[in-house]
Amino acid sequence: MYQLVVCLYPPHAVQKIMPPALFRSAAVCAATLLSPLALAQQTHTLLATPTTVAWGYYWSQAKPVLSIASGDTVTIQTLSTCGQPSRLEARGIPAADIPDYVRTIYDKVPAADRGPGGHILTGPIAIAEAEPGDVLEVRIQKIHIDVPWACNGTSKNGFLAKDFPNNFSKTIPLDLKKMTAAFSPGITIPLHPFFGSMGIAPPEAAGKLNSAPPGTHAGNMDNKELVEGTTLFIPVQIKGALFEAGDGHAGQGNGEVDITALETQLTGTFQFIVHKKKDGDSPLLWPRAETPTQYISMGFDEDLTKATEISVRNMITFLSEQMSDHPRLTREEAYALISVACDVDITQLVDGNKGVHTMCPKSLFTGK
Repeated sequence: MYQLVVCLYPPHAVQKIMPPALFRSAAVCAATLLSPLALAQQTHTLLATPTTVAWGYYWSQAKPVLSIASGDTVTIQTLSTCGQPSRLEARGIPAADIPDYVRTIYDKVPAADRGPGGHILTGPIAIAEAEPGDVLEVRIQKIHIDVPWACNGTSKNGFLAKDFPNNFSKTIPLDLKKMTAAFSPGITIPLHPFFGSMGIAPPEAAGKLNSAPPGTHAGNMDNKELVEGTTLFIPVQIKGALFEAGDGHAGQGNGEVDITALETQLTGTFQFIVHKKKDGDSPLLWPRAETPTQYISMGFDEDLTKATEISVRNMITFLSEQMSDHPRLTREEAYALISVACDVDITQLVDGNKGVHTMCPKSLFTGK
């Protein structure tokens, strides 16, 4: 059995625009690796270029830039939301610390192909087996910070916009060896990189969906729990699913109150697994996630109370109808367990649809 490694660029081109650690893995592109467990699954590399980004949208009609099979793994390069190189340099970031592909994308993506949102996402990726009603499992295997800087800034969409009518921005140096951010003299922030936006296309009727509000398609969740080693489950809306990722964060506080986090450039490695719809199964209607220690349900709505209701109800449904590695609870027991032992957290308050996630510790389940 073999694992085929596929790359969309020749190694000499990749080396110029990829961080050294990522290039070392990409340099084996087109090699065939012996693996007794691979089952012919493929590994792909998707670089951020003018033709492989979706600027500001999730859309059922977007043309896939890569097509894969269930079980395949893709390393995806993404941009930050910090802006074009001239803006970054004006903030004091050295030109040498700004990857060349950032300038190329800003120069060559036509204005007509941008929007309605502002996130530059990489994708979409079509997963061949995915169909409406299925569940797409996204295993977040690796997250690499590609630059030694992050930015943070507020705007009219910040949670306290009336208190801060004058937009401001801040550049924050990152120490990638210590994995810390030097916020200001005497304030050091530990890094926990994650992708603010990971999602799939909405139903066709939704049209070209702004990349800012999260929803049943996942998207701009800004959930800081979704770090390396965690898993995201998304209900598939259209054939192929059409996965996109971007909006890299080196870290974030729950709420993301000024509208941005430690915005930076990330490269991530994801494995995609399609779970086919089965008769009698309770359908997954909203994104769900798992960390090594937590089950996580989510809810999104313009109204914070409604978002909270969605998240709590989704956890009740999971515990009573969808859980597979422990005997399921009654709905009443699930409701009570959430109240006595789980946490209901505000994910973010600033993306149009507010986000709430409910975290249920796996350690509670001590039986077989």
